[in-house]
Amino acid sequence: MASTADFKNGMCFLFKGEIYTIVSFLHVKPGKGPAFVRTKLKNVKTGRVIENTFNSGVKVDDVRVERRQYQFLYRDEMGLNVMNTETYEQISIPDSMVENNDLMKEGQIIEIQFHAEEELPLTAEMPDKVELTVTQTIVGEKGNTASSTALKPATVETGAEVMVPMFINEGDVIRVSTADRSYSERVKQ
Repeated sequence: MASTADFKNGMCFLFKGEIYTIVSFLHVKPGKGPAFVRTKLKNVKTGRVIENTFNSGVKVDDVRVERRQYQFLYRDEMGLNVMNTETYEQISIPDSMVENNDLMKEGQIIEIQFHAEEELPLTAEMPDKVELTVTQTIVGEKGNTASSTALKPATVETGAEVMVPMFINEGDVIRVSTADRSYSERVKQ
């Protein structure tokens, strides 16, 4: 059990039967009335963010969460098959647990958050940026751009489609943001 005095960003606890993590919190002591804690909570499974106010001193059931490194092996009808980089144990997680999972290539390291007591995977996150080889794109024509931000579609080695600048060609290695699938830069080889 933890109280509102123990709140800190990233802390996980049970709230309304679901596991939430604290995104932000603020202890408020008004001039009149009791103190309270205003929080923004993120549901670990759905990713939905809610705001809630707790009276000062309220007890919550904290949840012990562990982050572990896993290597992506392959995809099948069960989902994504990954291997623990320390114990070499293999598990399968649903595709929906990893946002933009079509940007993952074999051997990619991801971080999975586990409920420590139940050994239940809660969330999985890819690195902020990944390096991928462009396998197919149209040839950019000289003088075909009205601005310096002209983009064209490109297919990368995982089969995912991303928008890239006109100067990117097939065979180029690019860095892509996994949060919004945006082109970041061309990787020097």
